[in-house]
Amino acid sequence: MASATDQLGNSLNFGVLAKATELKNRIWFTLGALIVYRIGTYVPVPGVDAAVMGEMLRQHGGGILGMFDMFTGGALGRMTVLALNIMPYISASIIVQLMTAAIPSWEALKKEGDSGRKKLNQYTRYLTLVIAIVQAYSIGVGLEAIRGNSGPAVTDPGMFFRVSTTITLVGGTMFLMWLGEQITARGVGNGISLIIFAGIVANLPSALISTLELGRTGALSTFFIIFFLTAAVGTIVFVVFMERAQRRIPVQYPKRQVGNRMFGGENTHLPLKLNTAGVIPPIFASSLLLLPATVAGFSTDRTADTWLQTIANMLAHGQPLYMALYIALIAFFAFFYTAVVFNPAETADNLKKYGGFVPGIRPGQQTADYLDRVLTRLTVVGAAYLVIVCIIPEILISNYGVPFYFGGTSLLIIVTVTMDTVAQVQSHLFAHQYEGLIKKARLGGRGPRPR
Repeated sequence: MASATDQLGNSLNFGVLAKATELKNRIWFTLGALIVYRIGTYVPVPGVDAAVMGEMLRQHGGGILGMFDMFTGGALGRMTVLALNIMPYISASIIVQLMTAAIPSWEALKKEGDSGRKKLNQYTRYLTLVIAIVQAYSIGVGLEAIRGNSGPAVTDPGMFFRVSTTITLVGGTMFLMWLGEQITARGVGNGISLIIFAGIVANLPSALISTLELGRTGALSTFFIIFFLTAAVGTIVFVVFMERAQRRIPVQYPKRQVGNRMFGGENTHLPLKLNTAGVIPPIFASSLLLLPATVAGFSTDRTADTWLQTIANMLAHGQPLYMALYIALIAFFAFFYTAVVFNPAETADNLKKYGGFVPGIRPGQQTADYLDRVLTRLTVVGAAYLVIVCIIPEILISNYGVPFYFGGTSLLIIVTVTMDTVAQVQSHLFAHQYEGLIKKARLGGRGPRPR
């Protein structure tokens, strides 16, 4: 017989959304914040010629600039106040996570609960500021060296331009960090992820139009376009299936008697995701491989240009060396980041502390070894899944001129953020319906009692 919680979950549907006033306010706040973000991606940085920037991005769009422009929703190509987007915060978060695993004092902060997490979040904000200042000043210096067919990108170069550009771009990044935190607290959650999601989705219509235009001009056949769109839908279904896949490790807690009452004896499970690393491996792998092509494109040293160009050509999209290194880097970062975010020894110690154990496995070191062995096998499958999702679009991009926005990384981000947002909305609906049942039960108990 299903429990009350199971019955409540089965009866949950989006029909109660009309009655969930708090959830509707959260959704409207999230949409308003994302609209403000999109408006900010069109506010230009003073002193920069947008036409020259557009020309530069068309020339180097296949490198790391193209990937960053995709994440920023086109703000980098237009050189707006949000050109850095939220990427410095993402980099700072990853660095703090790595340092938490390496520095014992930071690892102790992570275990302190809310107070420790607040301190780590504060460290992340400070590091975001430092990274944003370095990147913004570098962009200011780099803009002064860019020249297009219509002239230089900067109309009045100098220290004043560099300082003003740095202040403008850093201010845009800090504003987006604050906006993401507001979406997390007052919206539907996942504020930072939703900002990146909005930037990618905003350019999908133009990417789709570009693909259809290739079909109209005869560059792509109609059959290939239909096959490509069908394959994209199939890939999304495959990503959803793999992202929801998990291995559930059974965990039991022994019974204990306190006075005349018996406690414990619960059977639960420890869920281990198939893809623990998420979208981090493709992002890191793409960034490292696209960096030589970007450096070669901006290099002005003729003596170094030959070997830089050779490396860039070998690491171009679709080249065998690029594909081999892309696969190797995705697999490496999948294992590396999984080892950072999940510690089998710590999990085994926590289970032992609270009396839990895996059936047939002795608590302590044997449990840690068992979890590590299971997680390693899952990561092998997860890394293979990431390679398949990312390599096939790379082949289409390099051989058939498919837009960059249909790459594996963008599809992974869109699908995972959509799934997380839907889960957040469902949890709010579940809480609203549960509160409604409690109120009805209380009102029902206030009626006249039989004599």
